[in-house]
Amino acid sequence: MQTIRHIIFIMSGLLFFVGLSSVSRAETTSLWLTPQVSDVRNNPVFIQIFKEEKELELYHRESNGRFRLVKRYPVCQFSGGLGPKQLTGDLKSPEGFYRVTPAQLNPNSRFYRAINLGFPNEFDRAHGYSGDYLMIHGDCKSVGCYAMTDAYMGEIYRYVENALQGGQTDLNIAIYPFRMNQENMNRHRNSSHIAFWQQLQPAYQYFADNRIPAIVSVINGRYVVNARSAAPSASVTEALLTRSSE
Repeated sequence: MQTIRHIIFIMSGLLFFVGLSSVSRAETTSLWLTPQVSDVRNNPVFIQIFKEEKELELYHRESNGRFRLVKRYPVCQFSGGLGPKQLTGDLKSPEGFYRVTPAQLNPNSRFYRAINLGFPNEFDRAHGYSGDYLMIHGDCKSVGCYAMTDAYMGEIYRYVENALQGGQTDLNIAIYPFRMNQENMNRHRNSSHIAFWQQLQPAYQYFADNRIPAIVSVINGRYVVNARSAAPSASVTEALLTRSSE
């Protein structure tokens, strides 16, 4: 009798894993990773990427209007080192501030799932930067994109899709060369990109201090943190989240 029970147990386990094999690898892994996605369906999200640290941070807005870190993901691959993307074919991954609408989501990408960053943005166009189809996507290959692996991309994609379906009109993605604290700014002070990075740093610091994404404008070809960001309020947060895509 004991032997029969043992055989039944083994067969049940085999059937379980055979069933799992009918689901894609990425979707199966993502199911294990994200039991909490449905709990934040209507919450707006915000994403920060840090090149040097190879990290993507996903935040969602809480009832007090401030954003809480949901999860920090390792970036599997980006290309071109630190500094902004400037030319088609330079193989660089973008830096700066990008806005994503539902039309920029691709559930059928050849890299599993993809979120188009919308490069070039207003700043990039003002400087004549060229390139297109710069994404956050699955897999671990990059020629200017941020590759997250299928498993992590499935999870990130579901958060973004749920937020946009739940009422967020667009979401902001801030991409930095590194965590822009004073120590790191000093360490990179001799870089040829330092003038550009000094334009990014105020938005990084504002979010670090307030947990509300700064409102960033492009004025005379420069990133400028909007003066309204100096006084965090629900109305400022709402203006950021509902402002139409450029």
